Amino acid sequence: MKYLPINKDLFIQNRKSLANNLQKNSTAIFNSNDVMPTNSDGTMPFIQNSDLFWLSGIDQEESVLIIHYNKSKNLFEELLFLKETNEHIAIWEGEKLSKKNAYGVSGIKQVFWLSEFENIFEKLIKNSKNIYLNKNMHLRATTLVQSRDDRFRISIKNQFPNKNILELAPIMQRLRSIKSEIEIDLIKHACNITEKGFRRILPFIKPGIMEYEIEAELIHEFISNRSSRFAYQPIIGSGRNSCVLHYIENNKKCKDGDILLMDFGAEYANYASDLTRTVPVNGVFSKRQKEIYRSVLHVMKEATKMLRPGVLIGDYHTEVGKIMESELIKLKLLDYNDVKKQDPKKPLYKKYFMHGTSHFLGLDVHDVGDFKTPIKAGMVFTCEPGIYVLEEKIGIRLENDILVTENEPEDLMKNIPIEIDEIESLMND
Repeated sequence: MKYLPINKDLFIQNRKSLANNLQKNSTAIFNSNDVMPTNSDGTMPFIQNSDLFWLSGIDQEESVLIIHYNKSKNLFEELLFLKETNEHIAIWEGEKLSKKNAYGVSGIKQVFWLSEFENIFEKLIKNSKNIYLNKNMHLRATTLVQSRDDRFRISIKNQFPNKNILELAPIMQRLRSIKSEIEIDLIKHACNITEKGFRRILPFIKPGIMEYEIEAELIHEFISNRSSRFAYQPIIGSGRNSCVLHYIENNKKCKDGDILLMDFGAEYANYASDLTRTVPVNGVFSKRQKEIYRSVLHVMKEATKMLRPGVLIGDYHTEVGKIMESELIKLKLLDYNDVKKQDPKKPLYKKYFMHGTSHFLGLDVHDVGDFKTPIKAGMVFTCEPGIYVLEEKIGIRLENDILVTENEPEDLMKNIPIEIDEIESLMND
């Protein structure tokens, strides 16, 4: 891994938090993600299952974590199963974790090879009333391919039809949505790498440059700073493409007079950052671009203030919509009288601002969390309003990552340039 070692106290505490939320006489199982194939003998880069990583820090394929309530001893046992390494694997794939090193990473004392799993697991299950299984239950999840967790679930139901199956996902969503100090530091580090990338590309952007050249400069900066990858597929959209919400081709030439929308973020130690900035390709905003930019920035600043404990995300989005509505009227994109007569369930501002303002951020860029419960201190959200005027080929979105505290929200990207004057100055130095 490119990132520096993480204090194993994070994972020890995370497992304690999970254990305190499990019913007694239970066994919980977490599987690593698959190594996904491409063609021939190729594979995609491995990305660990976020729940398994959150609980163990193990960043290796073919890993299994079990947390079992030992009724006779009245305590929870932690068992980690790893792919057994050997000289052949070390030469062809690189050295895998030893049992000693796995303890150093995770703090788990009982480490076994995966070949021992079946025998040990059957003994644990015999003494368990409940089996907790993991599943991707994210609100936006579209799972067309079975995961190791999915296949394991089928096997368990066939082997142990009389056991009570319980879901881990609701517990994990609640626990992972509140970030510890160590996690916040890791997210901040990812944000700092993202800042370096943004500052690198500003003077590089000129008329005639290709969108993919900007993408290349960013990943160069990220990897140079121990990031393994983009936290998500970057959006580098100029001109009309700035109005396409998930434009990822990044293959057009940036032209003089175009606006350039860039949505990207560095990953660090599997934690995500998520930034959007919109800049003028020629280094100077036009009058109309400035008008729209100032409106988006105003909405962003007002929305950030609202990310406080006790606020419901649904109410938050409604209030942000009202602020955006007012700005769109000022920009003469909406008519005041039409807005007064609109269907509240189909607000007119959605024509120009069609997505939500905030989502959870953490190990996943669209991290887990319950949108129906009030916001709590320790949660991290994006704040990303935008205005997209397709007929003018102007799409402007601004986005920072915000930590909710007991007091004022903390902008984790406050040092990344966002004001018009600062952007223009850095582009023309």
